[in-house]
Amino acid sequence: MNLVPSKARALARDLKSALSGAETAEIAVCPTYVALPAVMEELQGTAIAVGAQDMHWEEQGAFTGKISHDMLTDLGCTYVILGHSEQRQYFHETDETVNKKTKKALETGLKPIVCVGETLEEREANKTNDVVQRQLLGALQGITDLKDTVIAYEPVWAIGTGKNATPEMAQEVHAMIREKLNSMYAGKANEIRILYGGSMKPDNAEGLLKMEDIDGGLIGGASLKVDAFFGIIKHA
Repeated sequence: MNLVPSKARALARDLKSALSGAETAEIAVCPTYVALPAVMEELQGTAIAVGAQDMHWEEQGAFTGKISHDMLTDLGCTYVILGHSEQRQYFHETDETVNKKTKKALETGLKPIVCVGETLEEREANKTNDVVQRQLLGALQGITDLKDTVIAYEPVWAIGTGKNATPEMAQEVHAMIREKLNSMYAGKANEIRILYGGSMKPDNAEGLLKMEDIDGGLIGGASLKVDAFFGIIKHA
């Protein structure tokens, strides 16, 4: 929940100006709902895709305050973030609702970025694998083809807390996720991108992105500053 539409447009303009044309990474930004039209307009014709931070699973109806898939696709959104840890923590998101949203996104041509991750309490209790696998299985239940689904591992304990996962710690969980996806989707996990979302910054991005199973980043605070964002992108 950052940046009014005018400031979001200015940031998008700065991002556009920073493009060198030599970037090999796929870049996407996910502003707030009210900033989507301004950002979309500013980035039109560039290689930067635009997505939303959440959506409802129903087509329409009496769901005041929610937003539907066709509202996003009509604007031109490519991606939608689902199951973010803050949605789970503050707004009662569950594995079941993430599953409903993921199915709807795939049905309607949006690329879901499905978030999974454990709290500090769960990590200290050695429940990381159990929690992440439960969230993964819950989110993907009944889905036989992941198409353009992206998985984002975001250890909740490493977001804005000053605690950081080492590249090796992150790789261990990413490898577990890929192994689980391989068992679920007949060895096709290499076709699925798995992002790391635990406070990736320019000074730790290179080490994280060198890991075999870390395919990119779900960037938080660093995406609000052009220099920091592109400091990460150059390592991708």
